[in-house]
Amino acid sequence: TLLAPSLRPLPRRSTALGAAPAAPGALSVAFKSLTKTPDALFQTIFVGLGLTWVLFKLADRDGSSESASEPPPPGVRSLQARFLIVFWLMRMSDWLQGPYFYEVYASKIIGGNPVSLDMVSKLFLIGFGTTGLLGPSVGRLVDSKGRKAGTLMFAALYTIGALSVRSNLLWLLVLGRLAGGIGTSLLFSAPESWLVGEHSRKGFDGKWLGQTFGWAYAGDSFVAIAAGQLAALAAVSRGPAGPFEVSVGFLAAGALIALLKWKENVAPSDTKEGPTISEAVKVMVSDRKIMLVGAVQALFEGAMYIFVLQWPPSLIAVVNGSVPFGKVFSCFMASCLLGSTLFSALAKRGAQVEAMTALMLVSAAASMGVATVGGSSLAAVLAAFFVFEACVGMYFPSIGTIRSKHLPDSHRSVIVNLFGVPLNLIVVSVFLSIKKLGVSGALACSTVALSLAAVSSILLYFTVNREDGGDGGKAVEAAA
Repeated sequence: TLLAPSLRPLPRRSTALGAAPAAPGALSVAFKSLTKTPDALFQTIFVGLGLTWVLFKLADRDGSSESASEPPPPGVRSLQARFLIVFWLMRMSDWLQGPYFYEVYASKIIGGNPVSLDMVSKLFLIGFGTTGLLGPSVGRLVDSKGRKAGTLMFAALYTIGALSVRSNLLWLLVLGRLAGGIGTSLLFSAPESWLVGEHSRKGFDGKWLGQTFGWAYAGDSFVAIAAGQLAALAAVSRGPAGPFEVSVGFLAAGALIALLKWKENVAPSDTKEGPTISEAVKVMVSDRKIMLVGAVQALFEGAMYIFVLQWPPSLIAVVNGSVPFGKVFSCFMASCLLGSTLFSALAKRGAQVEAMTALMLVSAAASMGVATVGGSSLAAVLAAFFVFEACVGMYFPSIGTIRSKHLPDSHRSVIVNLFGVPLNLIVVSVFLSIKKLGVSGALACSTVALSLAAVSSILLYFTVNREDGGDGGKAVEAAA
C-alpha cells in the first residue's frame, strides 16, 4: 500500500499529518521525518512512484518485439522530432496552469469579496461552454484553413488566457477563460491532426504513428512532472499566477518552432470551403465505430475534467495542513507516466488497443468509485486518485491511436471537436449543480460517466473484432 494506516487523518488539533507506529531504531525516525508534513509526504510518494517506474522499465527492457527494433523508413524520425518538440512545449504550457487553476481564481478579491468555489466553477465552465459552442466550428476551420495555423492560434489564445489571471477584474478573467476555451479545442485537435495528415501524406505505415503517440504521451508525463515542480517554484516566487506567467515562454517557443519547421496541411476535400459540420455529422452517424469512439472520449474526458476541479477540495478535506498542490500534481503525473509506460509495454507485445482501452476504463471506474465512497480516508483517496491518473496515462495514447484508425482524415478535427459537445454538456451539468452535489456527488457523477465509457469501449472492442477480424493490435505494435 502507498500509505500506512497511521497516515489516516488525525484530529484537527494535531499539526502533523501522521507518523508510523512507535518503534525503536532509525527506520522509525526516518519514516516519521519523511511523512510528518504534507509536503514531505507527497515528496516521498513522488520518489516512490519514480522508483516504481524505473523498476518497471528495467523489467520491461527485454519485452520489445522484433518490429520495435525495425529501423523506420526515411523521414519518420524527422517528422516525429518536429511534432514531439512542439507538442511537448505546448503541453508544458498547459500543464503549468493545471495545479494552480483552482488557487489562482480562489485567491481573487472581486467586489470586496473573495471568490467562492461556486465562482471558480463558473469560471471553469466559461471555458468549457466556449469549447462546446465553438469547438466544431473551430475544428472545421482547422481542417479547411490549416492545422499549423490552428496550432499557432492556440499559442496566441492561451497566452491571452495566461496573462489575464494577473487581473482582479471579472471581465478580464472571463475574457481569459473565453480565449482558453477556444485554445483548448485547438490544442486537442490541431497538432494531432497535423501529425496524422503529414503521416498520411507521406504514406508511412500506421505502426509508426502508434509509436509516435506512445512517445508523445510517455514524454508528456515527464513534461507534466517537470511542470508540477516548476509551477510550485513559480508559485512561491510570484504567487498562484506565477505558473501562468511562466507558461507564456513555453507557448512562444513552441509557436516559433512550429512556424519555422512545420509545413501547412489541410484536410482533403472536394470543395474550396473544406469539410462542413453537417458532412462530419453524417460521417459520424453512419459508422458505429466512430460513434462509440466519441462516446468513450466524451464520457472519459468529462469524468476527467470533473476530477480536475474536485481533487483540490477533496484533498483539502482529508489532509491536515496546507496541501502542496504542485507536488501532488507531480505525483499524479508520475502515475500518468506509469500508465503510458504500461500502454507502450503492452503495445510492443501486439496487444489490441481496443482491448487495452476497455480494461483501462473498467479500472478507472472502479478507482473513482473508491474515491467516492472512501472520501474520509486519506489512504483510500490517494490510492484511488493515483490509480485513476495511471488510467489517464494509458487513455491518451490509446484514444490517439484509436482515432487514427477509425476517424477519416477528411473530417478529423471537426469530428474530434464534435465529440467535445457531449463532453461539455456533462461537465457543465455537473458544475451547475455543484452546490447540491458537493465534492462526493461530483465524484459519483464521474464514476457513472467512467462506467458508461467502459461499456462503450467494450462494445467498440466487439464491433472492431467482428468487422476487422481482431487486427487491432497491428496498429499499435511497436509503439514506443
